[in-house]
Amino acid sequence: MTEKHFTDLDNPLWSTDLLVVGSGAGALTSAITAAEHGLDALVIEKGHLWGGTSATSGGTLWIPCTRHMAAAGVEDSEDEAYQYLNSLIGTEVPEVKLRAYINNANKMLHFLEDDCGVRFRAVKYADYHMNLAGAKENRSHEPLPIKAGQLGRDYSTLQPMHVAAQAFGRVNWTIGEARPMITRQSGWMWTMFKVMASYYLDLPQRYRTTKDRRLTAGNSLLGQLRRASNSRKIPLRLGVSLKEIIVDNNRVVGALVDYAGEQRTIRVKRGIVLGAGGFERNQEMRQTHFNTGSSSQWSGSQSNNTGDAIQAAQRVGAQLEFMDAAWWAPSIKLGDEDRARPMFVERSLPGCMIINQQGVRYMNESASYHVAGGEMMRKHADECATIPSWFVFDGRYRSQYNVGPLVAAPPAMDRAMKPSLRDVLHKAESVAELADKISVPVTTLEQTFERFNGYAAEGKDPDFDRGVNGYDLYYGDPRNKPNPCLAPLTKAPFYAIKIFPGDIGTKGGVLTDENGCALNHNNEAIAGLYAIGNSSASVMGRTYPGAGSTLGPAMTFGYLAAQHAAQSAGQA
Repeated sequence: MTEKHFTDLDNPLWSTDLLVVGSGAGALTSAITAAEHGLDALVIEKGHLWGGTSATSGGTLWIPCTRHMAAAGVEDSEDEAYQYLNSLIGTEVPEVKLRAYINNANKMLHFLEDDCGVRFRAVKYADYHMNLAGAKENRSHEPLPIKAGQLGRDYSTLQPMHVAAQAFGRVNWTIGEARPMITRQSGWMWTMFKVMASYYLDLPQRYRTTKDRRLTAGNSLLGQLRRASNSRKIPLRLGVSLKEIIVDNNRVVGALVDYAGEQRTIRVKRGIVLGAGGFERNQEMRQTHFNTGSSSQWSGSQSNNTGDAIQAAQRVGAQLEFMDAAWWAPSIKLGDEDRARPMFVERSLPGCMIINQQGVRYMNESASYHVAGGEMMRKHADECATIPSWFVFDGRYRSQYNVGPLVAAPPAMDRAMKPSLRDVLHKAESVAELADKISVPVTTLEQTFERFNGYAAEGKDPDFDRGVNGYDLYYGDPRNKPNPCLAPLTKAPFYAIKIFPGDIGTKGGVLTDENGCALNHNNEAIAGLYAIGNSSASVMGRTYPGAGSTLGPAMTFGYLAAQHAAQSAGQA
């Protein structure tokens, strides 16, 4: 461990009890909890927008055993939640850490509601592995919508939503609104009318910008957390990046930061919480740690997640774990966009399939995005490449469902397609012509179509069991019988869009204990150093149990880390 001494902190830029690095959901939850326990907290964000990747996301939290589940009539227990997680994760994560999450996640949620005015609701959203014992619906919780006016000037510097998390790339929606619109469930047109009317009738805003003032999902979550932190007078400083962690006598006492191009120090009395995201936008770290080649350009995450906090922790002796893992998701990358578009729902809808570069299916397309993206990585080989793969659909699918930036419309509207989409999308009037355009063997692709269409007509997929798991069906089209996820691809034209094994963040980072304390290579806590969210090794291991498995743990361990810091004895 490299130590720097108090002389480095004689003239600090700021002094605080708890320094929180990052401004996402876990970071703000940690700062709010610290303030609630009587500590001074300071939040720093290296970017010029606050909210991190959390603000760009769906804003959902995976939380077992809440009062919202009980109100919805769904019985849950800590033992069932542990049974489900343990069956997925196995021994990769210690039981004490899993239990800490399960036992405290609902306490964190209820604290934010009861004491901080943050509002959530349980969503009838299936866990991603409903075939496993202990799996449930309604463990995913979304924040209630709020108005941007509640944030005052802070709204202008809030990280915007990812276009893939909005209707038509600009209109905010809730999970309850998105699902019927995407899957064409009963009443979807009325839902769409209300959502779009709310957006377009906000005439003063439409004259100024396309930005939606009705905040949902990640923007609502971060908006509510920022409002709670503001009420506690917690400062949030933009444009301040962590460079080094300062240690004295085996305890964290400060941080070296870059502020307006100048190297300065921040003195801390109780510690530092690293909540600055993962390393998905750091190409060098990806090449070092991932087992299969990948690109930072395939990530759906915002550009500031370059692993700075993880590297700083490593330099003071922190142990790292799960550095080969990410929250995978098949993605579409357009040349004129700064991040990829994860494919969360398109794969579940009937009338599509995914093929490798030999023209062969190799997965259950309707599986969770983490499983699907992981399959792209796992099955890639020189003789049977899956990077990139092709997402294939027909004219019927084209007319009914969105595909990333391609809005549902008759094929005749293809001439309005923007150039960057034309670069990755191919269109043909026959299967043979499509095979030629995407350079796969004609005979193989024709056989794949014939096999798939035969299965789809019967509503069964003996190759990969698509449409069997409860999660598969969540984003299926209930109008499509007998299987909401399967329909033959028979209506020309045929399309193929290039897809990559993208991610919504990495899940490897600083190894921590059940309180979020960073551990060294002797598995001992580094006094005063905490890591949460994607800056830490995920409590979910290499798995993805359900919607909100990123934010739920980030916020819960942010809550626990702040409590631990408040209770720690001995100040620097």
